Amino acid sequence: MGIADDAVEVRAQGWRTLAALHGLIESELERALGASVDLSVVEYTVLDALNRQDGWHMRMQQLARATALSPSATTRLVNRLEDRALLTRILCADDRRGIYTELTAAGLALYEQARPIHDETLERVLAEAAGQPELAPVVDALHAAVPVAG
Repeated sequence: MGIADDAVEVRAQGWRTLAALHGLIESELERALGASVDLSVVEYTVLDALNRQDGWHMRMQQLARATALSPSATTRLVNRLEDRALLTRILCADDRRGIYTELTAAGLALYEQARPIHDETLERVLAEAAGQPELAPVVDALHAAVPVAG
């Protein structure tokens, strides 16, 4: 195996490690959010993205990017959340083809209930993963990349 092959294998191993950590985090978040507040991870992601708008609404294509979903999957997800009265759609006044979404009061209340569960679960899973030699370097890199507010 040459140097170029070694570099490819190192990147591939890094990707596999990152994917393993992602899978571990996502499955624990799915379990915790589902059991506590009846939300999936992607539903929480929508509420979180809309909450970060600080009272503004978000275009559907922005929401699709925030959730890493296709436009059709985003529409289905928004339909489900709208049926639960957690968000609402608004037609754009300037461009009638444009559709915005924003949190309802019920959506904001559920988000505020879900956020501590999400954050505590994420913190716990990362702490557990830090104790696994194969995952620790990725956890360390995450902690180094995001400075803790102090």
